[in-house]
Parts: sequence; C-alpha cells; structure tokens
Amino acid sequence: MTFELESPAFHHNDSIPMRYTGDGAEVSPPLAWHGVPAEAQSLALIVEDPDAPDPAAPRQAFVHWLVYNLPGGEGELPEGVTAAALPQGAAEGINDAHGVGYAAPLPAIGRHRYFFRLYALAAPLAVEDTPLNRASLERAMSGLVLAQTELVGLYQRPE
Repeated sequence: MTFELESPAFHHNDSIPMRYTGDGAEVSPPLAWHGVPAEAQSLALIVEDPDAPDPAAPRQAFVHWLVYNLPGGEGELPEGVTAAALPQGAAEGINDAHGVGYAAPLPAIGRHRYFFRLYALAAPLAVEDTPLNRASLERAMSGLVLAQTELVGLYQRPE
C-alpha cells in the first residue's frame, strides 16, 4: 500500500475551500493518511506555501502549520483540530505568522500552492523546547525520515 495523505475537503492539486482560509472560518482542513510504513514510530506534518509573497516572484516558503509526534500508523486529524484535541504526545509548532497552530491561507496576490507534507519517522522526536519552529523540527527529524507523502491544495482570494 502506498503512503498517502488526503483530505475529504479537497483533492490533490485542487482548490482549497474558502472555509479553510483567512477569507473563511480559518479552520484547518480534515486530513487522513494510510499506507504508513510499518516501522514508523511517529509522524510529522509541515504545511507551507512556496509561492509567498507573489507566485510570479516567490521569495520564501511560508510555513502555515507544523504538527509533530503524531502516532505512527493510519490516522486522521479532524477539521479545525485544536492542540487539546491532538493525539496524546503530539504538538503543534510555531508558524511563520509567529503563532502556534494553523495559520490559514490568505495570499496577498495570485494563486498559491499549499503543500501538506507528511513524514513517517523511525522514532518519536525527542524535543525539550517546544513549540518547535520549522528549522528545529527539521533538525529533530534529521536521519529519521522513512517516507513522505504530500497533498497540494491551491487558493486564490476572491476578487
């Protein structure tokens, strides 16, 4: 079975419904995964927009959400999941809006791509300082990644 990440709210390379953006309810979309390698002990999710600030002239990847130490194996995150509703031991990291949790897409210009990348890890992350930012999450994951999968959603603000 192939390691896959999907959402009942949108398909790969389709538009993210407004509900999950800064123009809507600003809640995280529901996500589900399957085909996780049997040896995976934990999972980490990184959601980013590589098209910031303008898809015609991107300058940085903007991190919208970090979730780590999710249990290995098949699972899901419900719509609008909060830190309190995450599985035991899982945590959210610091996004590029300088907050913890989901920062809803709200692109200034153009149609942006949002990459939801899920990593299967050989061990839970041993982290002392939380919440982690992207750089510290990637350092903690170094050498532990068994597999990864991604789901890409698109969003452009209404005119």
